[in-house]
Amino acid sequence: MAGQMQIEIENLKCGGCARSILKGLAELPSVTNAEVDMDQQLVKYEGTEATRPQVADKLRAMGYPERGTLHGLSAGVANAKSFVSCAIGRIS
Repeated sequence: MAGQMQIEIENLKCGGCARSILKGLAELPSVTNAEVDMDQQLVKYEGTEATRPQVADKLRAMGYPERGTLHGLSAGVANAKSFVSCAIGRIS
């Protein structure tokens, strides 16, 4: 059964990041009503517990990993990816 889900993320900096996240999550057919809470560093969406890993993987691939899941070099790479996603979000 679908319900309101949320994931606390890292590297969320601005509206460009939020636009990129929303665009990326729109590619997942099992996710609806996605929104980004800039103040709380949260991504909220309608989905099921089964869709959560897909959403987390998509966010990580864009440079916005779930808080506390990456460390060291992996965290640095994710941060660099988030700058690219942010820039794309600003121009799209």
